[in-house]
Amino acid sequence: MRVTVIGATGHIGSYLVPRLVRAGHDVVAVSRGERDPYRDDGAWADVESVELDREAAEERGEFGDAILDTDPDAVVDLICFEPESARALVDALRGEVQHLLHCGTVWVHGPSDVVPTTEDEPRTRRPLGEYGRKKAAIEEYLLDEARRNGVPVSVLHPGHIVGPGWAPLNPAGNFDTDVFGRLARGEEVALPNFGLETVHHVHADDVAQGFQRALENWSAAVGESFHVVSPRALTLRGYAEAVADWFGRDADLTYLPFEEWAERPEYDADAAEATEEHISYSPNASIEKAREKLGYEPRYTSLEATREAVDALIEAGDVDVEE
Repeated sequence: MRVTVIGATGHIGSYLVPRLVRAGHDVVAVSRGERDPYRDDGAWADVESVELDREAAEERGEFGDAILDTDPDAVVDLICFEPESARALVDALRGEVQHLLHCGTVWVHGPSDVVPTTEDEPRTRRPLGEYGRKKAAIEEYLLDEARRNGVPVSVLHPGHIVGPGWAPLNPAGNFDTDVFGRLARGEEVALPNFGLETVHHVHADDVAQGFQRALENWSAAVGESFHVVSPRALTLRGYAEAVADWFGRDADLTYLPFEEWAERPEYDADAAEATEEHISYSPNASIEKAREKLGYEPRYTSLEATREAVDALIEAGDVDVEE
């Protein structure tokens, strides 16, 4: 199968493209050409690369045609964030491809009533942020096109994507890498509320696995959405205690109501905003549907995935673990 991957050198694409090559697919990697993949892999030598700025091409009304010009049997869209972008791509590819796969997010769900959240949970509570709302609108549009017009689409919803090369969501619910350093050094770390809100990570390679399995299980995947996350979510408290344990420490944790926690000097306004958004969602998603229909089986637990990312940060000198 000839597969065009949009956003091929990003977090997911860096793992997906080599996976598809090794599985025998012909791969066209579409990106802006501004960065190398996050990981080296000899499989990239067998990839056809196309440099294309999506935003500029969409402004010219040329993006969908440019993707169609790559002559794909299937298209994996990893960087669609606007409903208008999804509509334009569907219009260009309608009737021309066997499969269109879209990367969504578990944030299409608002706060859950029952956990773990399943894909068929009614969207009665709208997503809390603009990103989640737009992704929910894209999912609704794509699945409606599948039902009404037979467009062969699938939507995969990752959680907090992690892997070597970028900072993972930390046990305080934000991206301050020194939280890992403070836990490693045995220093106090403040958590909001009682630390019982949840985060749900997934290694980028497991997300890539999900897309590969959806491509290779067409009849089960078309017209459906799937969660692609680790087997289980983490509470902030459990996450913090596990990180400290990596370094032979007992976590020194303080719990504060969110409003007081947000005033702590070690957390700036951006960190406080990120934490508020993450704990407001507290994602905890089921993967049973992806397991049953696609054979999805994540290689990494949440802790294994984040530890690999943290080890890479330590090696790069971005996290100080020394007292």
